[in-house]
Amino acid sequence: MAGLRLLDDAPLIARNTFRVAAQAQLLAEVRDRAGFDELCGSGALRLDPLLVLGDGSNLLLVDDVPGLVVHLDLRGISTLAENGDGALVRAEAGVGWNDLVHWTLGRRLEGLENLALIPGRVGAAPIQNIGAYGVEAGEFIQTVEAYDRRAGRIARFDRAACDFGYRDSVFKRERERWIVLAVEFRLPRRHELRLDYAGIGDELAAMGVAAPRAAHVAEAVIRLRTRKLPDPLLIGNAGSFFKNPLVDADIADTLQREHPQLPVYPAADASKRKLAAAWMIQSCGWKGHRDGDAGIAAQHALVLVNHGHASGAQLLDLARRVAASVRERFGVDIEPEPRIVGARW
Repeated sequence: MAGLRLLDDAPLIARNTFRVAAQAQLLAEVRDRAGFDELCGSGALRLDPLLVLGDGSNLLLVDDVPGLVVHLDLRGISTLAENGDGALVRAEAGVGWNDLVHWTLGRRLEGLENLALIPGRVGAAPIQNIGAYGVEAGEFIQTVEAYDRRAGRIARFDRAACDFGYRDSVFKRERERWIVLAVEFRLPRRHELRLDYAGIGDELAAMGVAAPRAAHVAEAVIRLRTRKLPDPLLIGNAGSFFKNPLVDADIADTLQREHPQLPVYPAADASKRKLAAAWMIQSCGWKGHRDGDAGIAAQHALVLVNHGHASGAQLLDLARRVAASVRERFGVDIEPEPRIVGARW
């Protein structure tokens, strides 16, 4: 069918933003819902192992991928309902995330502006509950439509059923079961802009914007991300590789007394605090470090980079050594944000 193509021994080097070389035993390119229905009818989605792949912007391939890799290229954005207060917007899983952000801003819908320029596709947003600059996608997600591999049917999840957490969701915890097909967002016309996180206010001031709107915030975020994070089109990376660790408040207080410059942020759980992983990694001397073609970005200590021909195993080895040094110095475990395929953390 025109909406489905199957490829044996398919190279994945151009399908992951780390640009590491790996092969898929079998790759299914799904271009529309008819193609997805055809793939379902073939029984292929019951096979194990199975990896769903978008832009490959949030994974590290450590080895060739056995079984089936499904590349979802389902496209389309539509307004399901609209009034003076806001709109309900549906985006298919294969829509580029940044494309969705700008689509909503172009229609004067707010909420996603702090998430501008995050790489990847809409289908990954609820899995990871992507977030940046004080905002998480889950705040605005109303419904997720996902295929249940176990039951062989499509299910719809409201926000509560998604069970969103910090870079977490039911789809991430049961990633072998669910394939996200579309996401519906409830977006307001006006809401309180988040301006007090990680330099947004200073960037707006530098832009000469005294009364910011959502589009101004998106532009400030784009400028900050462009300046601080390496472009995956120029150097292989998956953005922030490590999550900011959550620790008990008393542990955070002790660490801040020992290291007064350590940034500490509030967490959704009042008994917890979020620590700045980038600051701890930089304090351990890793920022700009390079072992062959595996390295840490000079711009930002959270970003693992492939300078050319690093293997997934080499990148993983470096990440493990970074985490071990943070544990030794601060007594805190930091964990990877991207999915590691072909190895355990």
